Amino acid sequence: MPCYNEHGTVSRIVDAVLASPLVGELIIVDDGSADGTREVLAGIDDDRVQVILHDRNLGKGAALRTAYAAASCPFVIVQDADLEYDPADYAVMIGPLVDGKADVVYGSRFMGAKPHRVLYFWHYAGNKFLTTVSNMVTNLNLTDMETCFKAFRREVIQGIEIEESRFGVEPEVTAKIARLDLAIYEVGISYDGRTYADGKKIGWRDGFRALFCIVAYSPAGEALRLKRLLPRR
Repeated sequence: MPCYNEHGTVSRIVDAVLASPLVGELIIVDDGSADGTREVLAGIDDDRVQVILHDRNLGKGAALRTAYAAASCPFVIVQDADLEYDPADYAVMIGPLVDGKADVVYGSRFMGAKPHRVLYFWHYAGNKFLTTVSNMVTNLNLTDMETCFKAFRREVIQGIEIEESRFGVEPEVTAKIARLDLAIYEVGISYDGRTYADGKKIGWRDGFRALFCIVAYSPAGEALRLKRLLPRR
């Protein structure tokens, strides 16, 4: 669980995660919060919870890099510290992993019949554009490349070097798993998207970064070392 300035939601999402009988451990990486989130995390009393603190804000990708390295259970699910993604969907997320069918599972906000909050058209359009470009580069047929809800066999995600420190981590991971001989599944999930007033952090600059990352981490981009042209973030 990457976490940055989520004082208003982190207690509720931690309770929801720990209420799931499927959770063997919860690794929370606080990425330099300064709004009281750390004080909330310090009050958690559950042997399944490990809290790791970054001295300063490094970005979501950096928080995930730290969390993946600390994971010890067979399956790893990314759970944001807001309330957009529902732990009640864990069973459907890990189903293909448990059945031995998948190595990676993406939780799609754009397939299935589960409820979705209606919000920003341009976020939707941007997501579909980035997913389409990513699919063209990776030859996958995902409906939601940018989803935060991803599940992995632990050895898979720990075997991938995470280089992006911010939201570019999503296209980076997608590009890298596409080059491996892996079984990738997609399942429909519910989604309770939040507004910027509620604390949403991703913006248009992250969209441009994602587009650059799709190209830079593609086989052609790697061959040309295009990622060296990306300023480190």
